[in-house]
Amino acid sequence: QVQLVESGGGLVQAGGSLRLSCAASGRTFSNYAMGWFRQAPGKEREFVAAISWSGGSLYYTDSVKGRFTIYRDNARNTVTLQMNNLQPEDTAVYYCAASGRVGVPRSAYDYNYWGQGTQVTVSS
Repeated sequence: QVQLVESGGGLVQAGGSLRLSCAASGRTFSNYAMGWFRQAPGKEREFVAAISWSGGSLYYTDSVKGRFTIYRDNARNTVTLQMNNLQPEDTAVYYCAASGRVGVPRSAYDYNYWGQGTQVTVSS
């Protein structure tokens, strides 16, 4: 089992920044690829970003490229999503997830463990 706890969500104006953190406990963190997903009201959960177990491979959905950065610290068992130039369409509950797959999985079905989510609200 891997337990994931997100933090760092909040309310920010358009153009602002937030940093989401996910703390992992349980099984060896460095064995897992990590991803961030988000779900806006009335919409399906969507992939945002993923990072491989080593941190050597990254992948972002097109809408956040150049604005969001994912990175991990295997010594501290954390994965972080730095979000800059936030826009109202980024408003959603953001979830951290862990996958036993190799590489940078982008499907929610490839993720075994999920956090409880943290709300990000961007006002215009």
